[in-house]
Order: sequence, then structure tokens, then C-alpha cells
Amino acid sequence: MVDVGEPAPDFTVPRAGGTAYDDVETFTLSETFGDGPIVLAFYPAAFTSGCTAEMCAFRDSMDSFDDLDAGVYGISVDLPFAQNVWIQRERLNFPMLSDWTHDVVHAYDVVRDDMYGSIEVAKRSVFVLDSDGVVRYRWVRDGDNPDFEAFVSTVRDVVAELVAGDEPA
Repeated sequence: MVDVGEPAPDFTVPRAGGTAYDDVETFTLSETFGDGPIVLAFYPAAFTSGCTAEMCAFRDSMDSFDDLDAGVYGISVDLPFAQNVWIQRERLNFPMLSDWTHDVVHAYDVVRDDMYGSIEVAKRSVFVLDSDGVVRYRWVRDGDNPDFEAFVSTVRDVVAELVAGDEPA
């Protein structure tokens, strides 16, 4: 698994922007380096209750991430067209990245291979990268889902520490 202090694996995937069903562009992680901290929020599947609750908690906190010049990206193995519909339905205000080839979940070692007993998806996990692309925080779900509002607040605090020049605790 990618660990704190290591460079984040680079990747290029489709990016769902959410303005329309076919709002899809190419996204390369390393092209965002230097723009500020990056939050990669891996989730198992769009339209599911836990993933919706998590991404809506990020949605409701986006102003505080924007104030820190942090880029927030949801990432799953869903196709970008489905992600666009989900973005619109839930009024999500940040892009989704489509790892439909499953390469990214393998690179970050966050593969959950047993959703519904047979489907390979992303484990619920969050990586915070500094503006150089180094992992400064890693969380992978173990057990039940957290209180998403409190969890997103913690992620925001990690980003704030990076912006302030401190090492996250």
C-alpha cells in the first residue's frame, strides 16, 4: 500500500465534471502538482447509501477546502457517465475520477474484491497529497463507516496543517 511519505502513484483517467452526461475530460494527477494539496477520496460505488453520504459530506465542506486551495476528487471504478449523473443528482460540487480499468485502485492497493460477493471496487479510503504529490495522510476504512461529517472535518484539518507548513499528526 502507498504509505505516508511516499510519492503518490501518478495516473491518467477520465474525469467526470458533472455539468452534463458526457462532461468527460482526461485527468492526469501529476498535472495538478504545485496547485495546492490534493484529496483523493476513493469510494466503492456511486448511488450507494454510504458513498452518497460520504461524498455529500465533502460537498457540504467544499468551501473550506476551496479556501485552502485544495483539490478534492472522488474516485471509483464507475464509468464517468454514471458519475456525471450521480454528480447532478446529488449536486456534488467537485469532480469524480473514473478508474474503470481498476489500475488506480491496484496502484494505491485499495482493492475491495468482494462487493456483493463478486465485484472488485475501491475500498473506502482517503489520501491527502502535498503540492509535490507526496502522501501526507492515508486512511483506509477498517470496520464500520465513520461519521462522515466528522471525518471530512478531520481531512480538512490535515489539509490546513499542510497549508500552514506543518506535518499532519
